[in-house]
Amino acid sequence: MQSIKRDLCFGAALSALVFACALAWGSPFVGTGSGSMPAHVQDRQQQEQDKSATFTGTVVRDGDLYVLRDASGQVYRLDNPERAKPFEGKAVRVTGQLDTEAKLIHIESIEGIDA
Repeated sequence: MQSIKRDLCFGAALSALVFACALAWGSPFVGTGSGSMPAHVQDRQQQEQDKSATFTGTVVRDGDLYVLRDASGQVYRLDNPERAKPFEGKAVRVTGQLDTEAKLIHIESIEGIDA
């Protein structure tokens, strides 16, 4: 009977140690991210966001923010109001990285164009 108790205590202690190590190590044993998307989908979205793109439209003020309204009526927030302010009401070409979830363009360059 004593050897069974000893074996059970040893097994429980070993299990607790393995679990603690798995928590400390993190993935692949324990999910630590949001868990809403597989890693390959998150990687692909990150790669899409890392690519610069060019957007054209009109800079419009929306409260304290400036947004870019394109020809289809789609609206994107601009991350740098100081750079966008001089172009308010004007047609522009914005180069930057698009955060698709937030519909936010991280401006790399902005220039006026003839409409």
